[in-house]
Amino acid sequence: MSEIILDRDHYLELEKIALGAFSPVTGFMNEDEFRSVANDMRLPSGEVFPIPILLDVSRDHAESLRGSTRVALVFDGKEVGEIKPENFFSVDKDEWIPKLFDTTDPNHPGVAAFKACGECFVGGPVTLLNKVKLDISQYELSPNETRSLFAKNGWSTVACFHTRNAPHRAHEFLQRLALDICDGLFIQPMLGRKKVGDFTPDAIMTGYRTLVSDFYPAGRVVLGALSTACRYAGPREAVFHALVRRNYGGTHMVIGRDHAGVVDYYDKYDSQALCKRFEAELGIEILAFQAPHYCTRCDGIVTEKTCPHILSEPEAVTDVSGTDIRAILSSGKRPAPHIFRPEILDSIEGLELFIGDSTN
Repeated sequence: MSEIILDRDHYLELEKIALGAFSPVTGFMNEDEFRSVANDMRLPSGEVFPIPILLDVSRDHAESLRGSTRVALVFDGKEVGEIKPENFFSVDKDEWIPKLFDTTDPNHPGVAAFKACGECFVGGPVTLLNKVKLDISQYELSPNETRSLFAKNGWSTVACFHTRNAPHRAHEFLQRLALDICDGLFIQPMLGRKKVGDFTPDAIMTGYRTLVSDFYPAGRVVLGALSTACRYAGPREAVFHALVRRNYGGTHMVIGRDHAGVVDYYDKYDSQALCKRFEAELGIEILAFQAPHYCTRCDGIVTEKTCPHILSEPEAVTDVSGTDIRAILSSGKRPAPHIFRPEILDSIEGLELFIGDSTN
């Protein structure tokens, strides 16, 4: 039987498709689906979906698979699923990159990952036959599991929070706002492929376990990771994240400053604007919060809506972001307690904190 060897990223995509995390997508995208998603942020059916879900192979491999009605999907030497190929296609990556990422800069991690794909893509519905236990599987909950937990807790409203960082005070501020609005909070860090310098899965989840157990009310927060690659696609990826959290049972989604962005490729509230544009069709309400900062005059975490000193005394205001926290920790320093809880820092001390060049 014909087969395709999956890497870790592709296996995780297969798993999420099969578990319903990417609903309404039921397979790796064919050419019509890719073009529709890339051009219009919709599937050919008209349903909103902004990110291509692709299975790439070499041109020679694609030619060898043509005519196959079923192709085995193999990961780590084990058949984990199958795909029923609908078509094989190639695209001019340079044509599609600016549509997908709003930039052609080869240093953009999403652009670099797309350019590194094989020459051809295989599209078609998939079936997951064997779920693989990975090093990060211990941190995950499936959509069925989270929906069951939310129902068991009696939550009719669930605010979802996306992150790729260990918890800092600004994110905690936003999470508490969401908890004040909804019955419960679902914190779902991304643990799939990320760029060099991002926090490791262990650091993120250990930090969040400390925050949830020691600083949040019992029974009001669920913590469970999402293992899919970071695309760093800014506004498009923010809409994708909202759709995914809807599939996990969320009713509200926190979209903050520069959600799913990287460096300064996107304006800080572009993601909120695009999510709001599609909100009526997403099946989840967008909580568009202003960027949090620390103000010495106000002596606390503030936003542009709550603090006058951001404009009048900018020297009193400190930005609080994952980028800044990573820079401080990388330099061997301890972040100030007002931007990063010492208890969380103590809990991750001794762990490998950041992804290196060899980390997938």
